[in-house]
Amino acid sequence: QVQLVESGGGLVQAGGSLRLSCTTSGRTLVSYAVGWFRQAPGKEREFIAAKTGSGGSTHYADSLQGRFTISRDNAKNTVYLQMNSLKPEDTAAYYCAAKLGVVTAQVKQYTYWGQGTQVTVSS
Repeated sequence: QVQLVESGGGLVQAGGSLRLSCTTSGRTLVSYAVGWFRQAPGKEREFIAAKTGSGGSTHYADSLQGRFTISRDNAKNTVYLQMNSLKPEDTAAYYCAAKLGVVTAQVKQYTYWGQGTQVTVSS
């Protein structure tokens, strides 16, 4: 069992930045591909980015690449999502998820999920 915990969300003004963290206690994340997703009220969960356990492969949603950057520090058992130039439409609950094997944008392919952290961007 992998228990994921997100942190770093909050309220930020448009144009600002936030860095989200995803970590787990106990089992190491190095064996897992980790992805970031978000879900706004009334909308489907949306893929943002994912990175393999080794960090050798990264996949981004086309619409978000350039503003959002995923990274991981396996020594700290943590995966990050750096978000820059935030917009009000980025307001959502942000989730990290883990799976064995290759990265994918498919929500249903991820086995483990965190509880989410809220990001609110004011105009």
